[in-house]
Amino acid sequence: MNRLPPVRKSFFIYQPVRMKTYSFYFSLLLLLFAATTANAQNIVKSLERDVPGQGKVTIHQDERLDAAIGKEKQPASAGMTDEQQFIKVAGYRVQVYAGNNSRAARTEAQNIGYKVKEYFPDLKVYTTFTSPRWLCRVGDFRTIEEADATMRQLRSTGVFKEVSIVKEQVNIPL
Repeated sequence: MNRLPPVRKSFFIYQPVRMKTYSFYFSLLLLLFAATTANAQNIVKSLERDVPGQGKVTIHQDERLDAAIGKEKQPASAGMTDEQQFIKVAGYRVQVYAGNNSRAARTEAQNIGYKVKEYFPDLKVYTTFTSPRWLCRVGDFRTIEEADATMRQLRSTGVFKEVSIVKEQVNIPL
């Protein structure tokens, strides 16, 4: 007699039903989160609310972070100096020199930095030693397009031949 083995119900048969349930709950959770944060001024203020019976969350952070997450910038206090304040973010710089770890390479990196300042006085110049080489990089650019425009200007002078765009933490004024 031709008898077939019994058919076992596999875990995978029920998986589409579970996925629909999970996606429903995830969508509901996302909708609740969006509704909660839409009413709040920003995420920090929504976390700091006082709900009876649940406790209170207090966040201690630098005031400059509020400006970085979308809140209006607070005016500088009277005791502050005229120095400009910065925040570090991922961005781009243009590298105009990369040497080795010798004293001559340090001098060359500084000289290249002086030449950049001569041609482009508005650009910030960063001459640093990142083991095992001396680097001279310029600018603080949020987008690669801004860095590319500056790189083309540097090349067009004819003085800076080996220029390239590098990804780095840059200083953005507040």
